[in-house]
Amino acid sequence: MPKRSRTHMCGELRKESRGQTVRLSGWVHKRRDHGGLIFIDLRDKTGITQLIFDPERGSTFHDIATKLRSEWVISIEGTVAERKEGMHNPNMATGAIEIEVTALEILSEAATPPFAIADDKTETSEELKLKYRYLDIRRGPLANNLALRSQVMMAIRRYLDEQQFLEITTPILSKSTPEGARDYLVPSRLYPGHFFALPQSPQIFKQLLMISGMDRYFQIAPCFRDEDMRADRQPEFHQVDIEMSFADPDTLMPLIEGLFKTILSDVKGITIPTPFRQMSHAEAMETYGTDRPDLRFGMELVRLDDIVKDSSFSLFADTIKEGGAVKALCVKGGATLSRREIEKYIPLVKSLGLGGLAWLKVGESDVTGPIAKFFKPDELAAMQKTLSAEPNDLLLFASGKESLINQALDHLRRHIAKERNLIDESRLEFVWVVDFPLFNFDNETQEMGSEHHPFTAPHPDDIDKLDTDPLSARSLAYDIVLNGYEIGGGSQRIHNQATQRKIFELLELTQEDIDEKFGFFVEALSYGTPPHLGIALGLDRLVMILCGAASIRDVIAFPKTARASDLMSEAPSPVMKHQISDLHLELHQDEK
Repeated sequence: MPKRSRTHMCGELRKESRGQTVRLSGWVHKRRDHGGLIFIDLRDKTGITQLIFDPERGSTFHDIATKLRSEWVISIEGTVAERKEGMHNPNMATGAIEIEVTALEILSEAATPPFAIADDKTETSEELKLKYRYLDIRRGPLANNLALRSQVMMAIRRYLDEQQFLEITTPILSKSTPEGARDYLVPSRLYPGHFFALPQSPQIFKQLLMISGMDRYFQIAPCFRDEDMRADRQPEFHQVDIEMSFADPDTLMPLIEGLFKTILSDVKGITIPTPFRQMSHAEAMETYGTDRPDLRFGMELVRLDDIVKDSSFSLFADTIKEGGAVKALCVKGGATLSRREIEKYIPLVKSLGLGGLAWLKVGESDVTGPIAKFFKPDELAAMQKTLSAEPNDLLLFASGKESLINQALDHLRRHIAKERNLIDESRLEFVWVVDFPLFNFDNETQEMGSEHHPFTAPHPDDIDKLDTDPLSARSLAYDIVLNGYEIGGGSQRIHNQATQRKIFELLELTQEDIDEKFGFFVEALSYGTPPHLGIALGLDRLVMILCGAASIRDVIAFPKTARASDLMSEAPSPVMKHQISDLHLELHQDEK
């Protein structure tokens, strides 16, 4: 019986180790019986090593090896031997060697798994994989993602430690505050009718740490938001939370760029250029229709209001008169698409609120398409010039309310880029989006709200607008975007009491509202607050991009479904009646 302590992991041995006596442990990946010779692929998180049981070489464990099945856990001892000439496997790191087994112990037998673990390409439903997540991780790709995630976290900690940041943990049970999404609430047993909230972010606590004099703080913080799911969202996630005092965006941005430079160098061996490009929020919305633009391909949105406002195409002309807009994008080489293929784009833009889509094809000497007859030659020429259109290009037009145009053409632009293979998946395109609006306006409630949160500092050049036109005021907020994903966002915080009162006043918060929602924090601001700012980086989203994964579920060990449930543990679940009673809660009859 071999000792259970390993001398090596399954992915470590090479032909330089031949002749050594080693001990390995792991899972049976595959078993192959070749007329007396038995080969076992032994797997652990580092890789696979081939074992050989040869009765002619005196393997006394040959009979036991015949009983081994996939996913049984075993421990072996044996001698490293180089594989015979022509038997090397170049697709395996250990493909030049095998272990001639001299001792074997079965540590654990296994039931037949609900899906094949040894075959990564096995078609298995997402629900089944989530129910047996611990088995899905064994298959390899998820384990590799989790290993990369760990490397990213270690790189972050090393870098920020070198930059004199302190890692400080903040409370999980805290006060419910308005952060833009629903809170997960936790009822208090000791205070009937009162609730804790799980943090959507450590926002207030990290600002309190600046008031506390901690100067430079970070945390890889668990956060919770009760919101609808999508591919890059989960109800619980982790963010790299950073705050620093006596600094401004010109200090923070190079520091964060250095962080990404370190992560990509340490984890992927990639050198990225810095500084990153900066783009105003207004420019991003105008040119790409979104505040998280993907810069890996062209097809920018171009405004055509001045060119079409006097045209005989009444749809465009009337839209301009009514305060709307007309924008277009140029699909290079898109004139090869048939009318039927082009019109397949129309349901997409209609689903996003537009009435339809118009189009033109640019030829060698003319422009053709359903709307060509409505424009004069000089108007068509102006369109081509503005859109940098060349022969064989396709022009797609949208008209209406600008917010709807932006949303629809943003989706269409990305859809076409993917469809026509215009995206270089190996590229990493970072961009800072700056100068966000300070406020937004909800047309349904007819109320003004903070674009980010009420502690975001106004842009110093727009302070006067707080009295005259607050909705046009910019903020000192910034996002960092990578390949069309927002992977971080932050802002300069308000540390001036008069400015903070002005923001609360514009948000129509009464003193009672302020005391109820932010009382302890506002009081803390009165005790000497340094200028400070910060950012939160989405760890899960970043790792998803670096892994080339389709969803952040693929980089989280035990994620939730699209309906925020855990199929493996069957959470959320009912609890005992006495637990409900202890919390001074009462369920409705249908919930019982």
